Amino acid sequence: MRILLAMLAGLVGSGSAFTQESVDIREWEVPYESSRPRDPFAESANSVWFVGQRTGYLARLDVSTGEISKVDLKSGSGPHNLIVGSDGVVWYAGNRTSLIGRYDPATGVTEEIPMPDPAARDPHTLVFDEGEKNIWFTLQGANMMGRLNIASRKVDLIPSKSERARPYGIKMAPDGSVWIALFGVPKLGHIDPDTLTLTEIDLPRAETRPRRVEVTEDGRVWYVDYAKGMLGVYDPASQEIEEWKMPQGESARPYGTAADSSGRIWIVATGTKPNIFLGFDPASEEFFGETSIPSGGGSVRHMHYHQPSGAIWFGTDTNFVGRAIVEPIDD
Repeated sequence: MRILLAMLAGLVGSGSAFTQESVDIREWEVPYESSRPRDPFAESANSVWFVGQRTGYLARLDVSTGEISKVDLKSGSGPHNLIVGSDGVVWYAGNRTSLIGRYDPATGVTEEIPMPDPAARDPHTLVFDEGEKNIWFTLQGANMMGRLNIASRKVDLIPSKSERARPYGIKMAPDGSVWIALFGVPKLGHIDPDTLTLTEIDLPRAETRPRRVEVTEDGRVWYVDYAKGMLGVYDPASQEIEEWKMPQGESARPYGTAADSSGRIWIVATGTKPNIFLGFDPASEEFFGETSIPSGGGSVRHMHYHQPSGAIWFGTDTNFVGRAIVEPIDD
């Protein structure tokens, strides 16, 4: 594997390597105190679902009115992440209850799908595949990845090859394969969806700790190194890796990420107070759009891009749900 280190030094306020245009960010305060609202998913420009990790709920924000409605889950659920299907059904990770849940807003019915192995104790982050036939997910503490077939409810589990790999962020590639950030080791994971074969790709530095991944239309896999404040990209075609230092330096603690329809990568640096929302343009290899999170953020842990509204949604540890407009809104 060839490694290209494009680590740009001294980026903070350093001319063309970093431009300072701000991004339009709006936040809505969540009325459920200290509940850690997180991982919002926009089913439309006006309807956004999120979980309350600490106090155990699903909630929906009506953007036009600002009203938030809540669905309580059973005690101790610890919902960690959710995704919303094209049919409006909400799927969530029961991180403390070893299950994936399904909530149908039309009927008010909640279904719980348990893991087939007691060791698979903590479903973490979920993602649909093309056509919403399966949900792929990570299990950080269990050191596994999984696939839930939506029609049959069958769950397949895939153990990590590395000990304490801590599978974390997960995304689908255009070719239908699955990419995972292995947060406990300096590696990315790749799953062949036909064979469930896992391949682990070494990253260039032993101290690297990838936390989230994004896969752009060209098939390249972008990752943030939470430990050392880096943005990196792996090209499966050439097996090359390229990296850039975050403008906030080694203590940037990049966490939540999203890729927009132009292939730009958006990141939140959580090591700063307040958290900083910023973008990276692969064409120019420049960071841009540095914007402070109005509520401070605490930690922005996960983000969701909604293409029709040009918006990236995020939750904060400061008890807000936020929206950043990053592209022109479609009429």
